[in-house]
Amino acid sequence: MGRGKIEIKKIENTSNRAVTYAKRKAGIFKKAKEIAILCDVKVSLIIVSGSGKMDAMCSPDNSLSTICEEYHKHSKEKLWPAKHENLHNEIEMVKKENENMVIELRHLNGQDINLNHYELIPIEEALENGLISVRARKSELVNILRQNLEAKEEEHKRLICELHQKMEVVGDHGYHNHHHHHDQRLNLRDYNNAHMPLAFRVQPMQPNLQERI
Repeated sequence: MGRGKIEIKKIENTSNRAVTYAKRKAGIFKKAKEIAILCDVKVSLIIVSGSGKMDAMCSPDNSLSTICEEYHKHSKEKLWPAKHENLHNEIEMVKKENENMVIELRHLNGQDINLNHYELIPIEEALENGLISVRARKSELVNILRQNLEAKEEEHKRLICELHQKMEVVGDHGYHNHHHHHDQRLNLRDYNNAHMPLAFRVQPMQPNLQERI
């Protein structure tokens, strides 16, 4: 017996709906890729889920933007408002300016200078002006470094002077303390000499007195 016909309607159960979406999305993406390879056609597929998540695929060697541009060209329908077209034009203009800047930078670096005499003149002027600016900035930095060095030298001299002054003060204080202690020692010695009892030996008036006794 064959499979029964499935009624196509919204699946109310959230879990079942998510499972079915994942399976069928993988299947339709697979079919789109197969037809692109087998038939050598450009295929673009966009799916937006109920939660707002978008999934997209394009055939090999193609992009969604290129396929949309082809659709716009063949269908004559505008896929985006005029303001988006203006934005697209601005983006293209910025890209072009960026490419020109890259070319100019290569010319300034001495690369790809297969130019004629008149085309080389503005490049030479730009290099000369740039060199003048670089030299001016270099001189400015040298002056700043010199000023900083002079300031550090002055600070060093000031610190050395303060150190010498402090050493002189400490030296004078030590000198006075030394003489003060020396004077104290002299005064103490004089005091001891003045109050020390005299040591003397009594000689008997009659040295032979003991012998007689």
